[in-house]
Amino acid sequence: MEAKLLMGNEACCEGALAVGVDFFGGYPITPSNEIGEIMSRRLPKVGGRFIQMEDEIGSMACIVGASIAGRKTMTATSGPGFSLMQENLGFAAMAEAPCVIVNVMRGGPSTGMPTLPSQGDVQQARWGTHGDHPIIALTPSTVREVFDLTVTSVNFAEKYRTPVVLLMDEVIGHLREKVVLPQKESVEVVNRAKPTCPPEWYRPFEDNKSGVPLMAPFGEGYRYHVTGLTHDEMGFPTTKKDEVDALNQRLHRKIRQGFEEIMIHESFLMEDATTAIVTYGCVVRSAKTAVLEMRQEGKKVGLIKLTTLWPFPRIAFENLSDQVEEIFVPEMNMGQLYREVVRVNHGKRVVRKISKVDGEMISPEDIMRAIKREGGSGAKVY
Repeated sequence: MEAKLLMGNEACCEGALAVGVDFFGGYPITPSNEIGEIMSRRLPKVGGRFIQMEDEIGSMACIVGASIAGRKTMTATSGPGFSLMQENLGFAAMAEAPCVIVNVMRGGPSTGMPTLPSQGDVQQARWGTHGDHPIIALTPSTVREVFDLTVTSVNFAEKYRTPVVLLMDEVIGHLREKVVLPQKESVEVVNRAKPTCPPEWYRPFEDNKSGVPLMAPFGEGYRYHVTGLTHDEMGFPTTKKDEVDALNQRLHRKIRQGFEEIMIHESFLMEDATTAIVTYGCVVRSAKTAVLEMRQEGKKVGLIKLTTLWPFPRIAFENLSDQVEEIFVPEMNMGQLYREVVRVNHGKRVVRKISKVDGEMISPEDIMRAIKREGGSGAKVY
């Protein structure tokens, strides 16, 4: 297999094409532009479709529609565009339309710092659209992982009939690394489960053991009602409390039953660690360096790398409080995931956040200073 020099945004496109994405609808925004540009050239060559929409609201709407018509769909954006997508992201969750939203995060709020990195959209990925809704959000820390997690995001979307958010920070989106990509035939491809019954027997939102209804694409003889309203198993609006409750419970159950597969995390030198660093995205790279350097100084520091952010992988913390004395959470925001770590820690150990919101990446030195109680240069320790 040939090694390639790829940036994260390029690897995202390679992953999408390898797993069978055949529809992209989007609107240009820094720092995700390369994704749309590459997909506009590559998709027509493999029989796919690319549409540049008038805005991000329309972009989200068109990938939902294409998904319902049977396509594997994706869009790419950044913070301001992600904000505009929220209403239709909620529609995708309610209509159970598989789709992937790539958010290459930049500094905010509002227009913020278009060319500088941030991890400020973490909570927005979970709660950006209103109402109780399930969501899956993954985040890579290397260029090769961008490829792998794009594949995983599409597969999760198809398997669980749900929108999936791939959160990249600008550092990873524009980072170039030498990567060896797998042969296309070795890439795992999951396709949505389709009904085999006659169209007149089809119940489009019928419950089953997995909680994921069989999904018939429009245009193949199956016609059914699609709505953002609470609906019954036939897709028609309802306010009957038993039907509404059953729908909402099932939407969450289908994700909850997949927790073991969905909650992806890794440990690095945690076997004897008394201090844990918990982080994600580009900060993982700094954290690994900090762990190795502090190990050389005789300090028992380890790392928990979160690949899945939502549903929050609390299983990574089940026995952590019995082992470590302190937990540090470095992230390029004001502590958005830190709050989740505090929540699952139940007050058993001290949890400190290391925040940096000046448009620069958290460095290994920032993390080491924080652990040594010297305070970070630009990174605030709480």
